[in-house]
Amino acid sequence: MAEKGVQALDRALDILELLATEKRGLGVTEIGNRVGLHKSTVHRLLSALGERGYVEKNADFGTYQLGMKLVEISSLHLNSIELKTEAAPYLRKLAAESTQPVHLATFVDGEVTYIEKVETLNSIRMYSQIGKRVPMHCSAVGKALLTGLPDNEVEEMLKKYDLKLYTSKTMNNIEQILKQVQEARKRGWAVDNEEHEEGIRCIAAPIYDYRGKVIAAVSTSGSSNIFTPERDQEISEYVVKAAREISKRMGHTAN
Repeated sequence: MAEKGVQALDRALDILELLATEKRGLGVTEIGNRVGLHKSTVHRLLSALGERGYVEKNADFGTYQLGMKLVEISSLHLNSIELKTEAAPYLRKLAAESTQPVHLATFVDGEVTYIEKVETLNSIRMYSQIGKRVPMHCSAVGKALLTGLPDNEVEEMLKKYDLKLYTSKTMNNIEQILKQVQEARKRGWAVDNEEHEEGIRCIAAPIYDYRGKVIAAVSTSGSSNIFTPERDQEISEYVVKAAREISKRMGHTAN
């Protein structure tokens, strides 16, 4: 069964690669002739790919062409690469200013995920790595990312999410979390006050693209003995400045 699955996947990829070279699309018979498959097999594979949005059928001509799902996936990948490239110097600058670890995060499959990290020699050692998922409701980057959504969507996301308690300060009440997101949206930065890890405080700010859409968040974290509440204004200015500069590089123009 596993071999048949791999074979089907291989054939589906052959079809996608063929359609990528044909701007006007191809019919089932032509596709079958080009890739050496029976019409019934081609039709079955096209149906499966079509259900996921990887191919689209032109009803007028009965031909198939690449679907928008491939464009969406490619765009997400390219945006991620571009974002990390453009953000790199500002992440390093923020790390130097805060003297603590800096993270770049975004939504990946609906989960808040670190996509870049910068540390300094004197920074605290944190259990974090590129690709690590972090909780949406009690991380500064999670709350910063949520500021880009209207309140009703934030509530809907939180209702579907496991609002796990990580520390004694973790909030799992949707109204309280929504209030934090609203405050973060108003002032331009979010805070994690030892809500995710005991003894660690974090400040994050959202990053915008050319559409004015929140696409990522940048943060810096430190020991609660170093990042005291009294320093929130100072640290937040560093973080917001970095987020603003990265946003500019992504085409955002402040109103």
